[in-house]
Amino acid sequence: MHVLSLSEFSPDSFARHLAARGFKPSHAARIMRAYYAGNGEINPDGLKLSAPLASHLRDDFANSTQAAARQVSEDGTAKILLRLRDGRAVEAVMMSNHAPGSAAGCVSSQVGCAMGCDFCATAQAGFERNLTAGEMVEQFLAIRREAALAGRKLQTLVFMGMGEPMLNLDAVLEAVRRIASNGLGNLGWRQITVSTVGIVPGIDAMADAGLNIHLAVSLHAPDDATRAKLLPAGKRFRVGDIMAAADRYQAKTGRIVTIQYCLLKGVNDSLAQASQLAGLLANRRMHANLLRYNPTGAGLRGARYAAADDATANAFLGVLRANKVIAHFRRPRGRDIDAACGQLRRREIIK
Repeated sequence: MHVLSLSEFSPDSFARHLAARGFKPSHAARIMRAYYAGNGEINPDGLKLSAPLASHLRDDFANSTQAAARQVSEDGTAKILLRLRDGRAVEAVMMSNHAPGSAAGCVSSQVGCAMGCDFCATAQAGFERNLTAGEMVEQFLAIRREAALAGRKLQTLVFMGMGEPMLNLDAVLEAVRRIASNGLGNLGWRQITVSTVGIVPGIDAMADAGLNIHLAVSLHAPDDATRAKLLPAGKRFRVGDIMAAADRYQAKTGRIVTIQYCLLKGVNDSLAQASQLAGLLANRRMHANLLRYNPTGAGLRGARYAAADDATANAFLGVLRANKVIAHFRRPRGRDIDAACGQLRRREIIK
């Protein structure tokens, strides 16, 4: 029999599965709660189920992912490489927060990525396939296990790992429903962020889904010419169109949009570009999240990027704040390990 995974079921679909096999569908919610409470591990014998149902769970179910590699940074960041049933692998990350006892997580939505962003390690391996909702759920459960091992509680989750979530949106939103919902992942809707390079139809579709989750847009340049060199998607979706979609998302959901901007030395870190970005954001209630680049080697076009130096980065931030833009640097994490998206997977593939 084909091995199943509980992560691929919603409570309703699992109830139907049980009923189709002659079991009481009323057991579905209790089994699913136990699976999520156990962070992907379940002991059928502890649920007082009938012997045939307990045997069905033991014999016919197994998780879709297995830990293949793990790195832990001095700052507490843990990166996990999960092997999928088809032999492919994806990355999930647990990051310690400033608040004692809390953690943040980052999950992947695809194996590889088709966006071709020139400074991203994931792009260098190309796109292989979309992840299922269950494969994303199991990343969340793995991160929550990792947080518990570190004496922390997972508080927030972002779909900002490998892949472009908007190009696998149906599965991403189904994973979000399971992760956020009471009785399953219990994380909460407002604790989840989905990040995109600016796929306008996806932004609008996510707003229409009405899930009350956050949106982050990886802009990385304030003008179309620079952006198109860094992110090929910039040739399809112009900065003005992306910002208009972000406006629509914010108006429809009431969630403040975050604009991600990775500072690259001599590429997008000038004071003139800071002024352009300030112009985009000055009349918008959005947050600018400035990122420090984690080098990944030569890009797809052969260019090697470097992080903006501290003086330039601070001057860039100063321009934004002088124009009343809410802006801050995201605290760099995992610099002593393969922390950038796709680095651990690439190293394991090359070995």
